[in-house]
Amino acid sequence: MKTTKNSLTREDISEEAKWDLNGLYLQESLWHEDFKKLESDLTGYESFKGTLASSATNIKACLEFDIDISRRIEKLYTYAHLRNDEDKTHSQNQSNFEKIVHLNTLAAQTNSFISSELTSISEDQMNHFLENAELSFYKIHLERVLRYRKHTLSEKEEKLLASASKIARTARDAFEMLDNADLKLGTVIDENENEVAITQGNFQSIMQNYDRRIRKEAFETFYSAYSDHQYTYASLLSSNIKKDIFYAREKNYSSVREKALFSENIPIEVYDNLIAAVHDNMAPLHKYFLLRKKILKLDQIHIYDMNVPLVKNIHWQVGYNDSVTKILDSLKILGSDYTQELRKGLLKDRWVDRYESKGKRSGAYSSGCYDSNPFILMNYQEDNINSMYTLAHEAGHSMHSFLSKKKQPYLYADYTIFVAEVASTFNETLLTKYLFSQDIDKSMKIYLTCREIDNLRGTLYRQTMFAEFEHLIYATAESDQPMTLDVFKEIYKKLLEKYFGKDTILDDCLSLECFRIPHFYFSFYVYKYATGISAAYALAEMVSKGGTTELNDYLNFLKGGGSKYPIDLLKGAGVDMTSSVPVSNVLEKFSSLVNQLEDLTN
Repeated sequence: MKTTKNSLTREDISEEAKWDLNGLYLQESLWHEDFKKLESDLTGYESFKGTLASSATNIKACLEFDIDISRRIEKLYTYAHLRNDEDKTHSQNQSNFEKIVHLNTLAAQTNSFISSELTSISEDQMNHFLENAELSFYKIHLERVLRYRKHTLSEKEEKLLASASKIARTARDAFEMLDNADLKLGTVIDENENEVAITQGNFQSIMQNYDRRIRKEAFETFYSAYSDHQYTYASLLSSNIKKDIFYAREKNYSSVREKALFSENIPIEVYDNLIAAVHDNMAPLHKYFLLRKKILKLDQIHIYDMNVPLVKNIHWQVGYNDSVTKILDSLKILGSDYTQELRKGLLKDRWVDRYESKGKRSGAYSSGCYDSNPFILMNYQEDNINSMYTLAHEAGHSMHSFLSKKKQPYLYADYTIFVAEVASTFNETLLTKYLFSQDIDKSMKIYLTCREIDNLRGTLYRQTMFAEFEHLIYATAESDQPMTLDVFKEIYKKLLEKYFGKDTILDDCLSLECFRIPHFYFSFYVYKYATGISAAYALAEMVSKGGTTELNDYLNFLKGGGSKYPIDLLKGAGVDMTSSVPVSNVLEKFSSLVNQLEDLTN
């Protein structure tokens, strides 16, 4: 199925290429029935208010009730958000999604007393309760709740903040609607004189076109759309930052960054060390840009020249099923249990919504809940090898979820984002190793070397630049400086100059790129891609060169879910992210790849 030349409606997509949500609800009416029942059951929280300090039995009963409600909400939410992302212009999907978001907010308001009551119990009394066998299963969970003593407000204040959560996501929701539904990105005339609609899904594919005129015109047309709405985008991002600062201050955190890292118990030094290490290794990145300029025989190199393949006679046309086969072959080292489950999910059980269609959410993700299969949203492009890598990436997330749910109870099944990106980029790393292992000629070696360089550039250097941007804009806003369009653009421009160096031409419109990154509405998320790929490379080396012990350590890491803090889970698998070694090693790998490309192209 080709999707790069036209924009299909959902009805044009075959059923086998759509995810199967029947495991959640066979029909929408059942979703509405569950919704009404849950709405009614929320009143059950009232019976627990004011009782938690009296006994371990009451704490256990309250937690059991809360977990049941949470699990049911997740199921309702998963179905509604997946349906909504199928078509952002479908009014009923939007309505259902808004309803469950509202109900989730209501539940958060209703159960907000739990953390307040638990954290108000004296340390001696709580230690006494934790010695009770009734709470043995909940001990880890309760200890995590109690970490928040300093950051938990009164019941009334917690309820007020919870009630505002729906309002708090207004900027993000508006960004998503503007970026996915309203924004018209224009068209470009392709090499066959066809007028092609530029979309969020095919833009990167167009940036790989060998015709520089097409790349340049598409690049300028794409960003002209953002220029037309730049004040709106700046206002939305500024509003989101103000929201984050408000919540951080009300919760007694010194900064939004501290609040973001606290939940996963990640030391601030991990973040700062990442940026420092990348700053110390800019030379190989700048060397690569100059090498790319030389290979492409350009007088000047622009951003729209950074993704075109360096070997012209290699044609990539990889269908979805072929991608699945290659991915599964690359993951054989993980064992037949792993690959058989993944094969079934990607093909037979229809975990994946494969292709772009009108109104569909852009990008890709893995989702699901404890009571469903994993689900993968794709906008698969057959002529772009990045789609195969994206599928491998999201399959890593999905298998992590699958194995966690299989091994862990609901309360401890959810892994944090910090370790989620490890599993996904681990799969990408093994895919690259597999492709290099095939019988390939020099041209293919050049192509794959460049592909791995670009993968590291995009996941390590680029995401670290984004992380630094986030740190700077939040630090600026937290010093009570106004966050205007010009402030955002100036901060981003300086970072572009630092990361791309003096030999890359930075078109003025590129400072608008900061407004098209959806992850900036999930503060301090993107650094985890960079730390994730560092851990993934380390683990891939261990598993590839090791034996049964290393493999089992990695699989146990995947099965660990949220049973430990992420730093401890990774240590158990053999990687210490509090050390600079994993990041330094992958930066050395990047440098060696650039040298390898230089040797291959001399």
